[in-house]
Amino acid sequence: MDIIRIILAILLPPVGVFLQVGLGLHFWINILLTILGYIPGIVHAIWIIARR
Repeated sequence: MDIIRIILAILLPPVGVFLQVGLGLHFWINILLTILGYIPGIVHAIWIIARR
């Protein structure tokens, strides 16, 4: 299941975070990072998925 989340995190970072933590703080941080830059959103999403 983590492989699917990582693939989604690369394509759409907020979706990968949403599947991992739901509509929590990390989801909104990831949306902000993705808006500010696509790469920071990907890095944050993969970090969230790998951490749990």
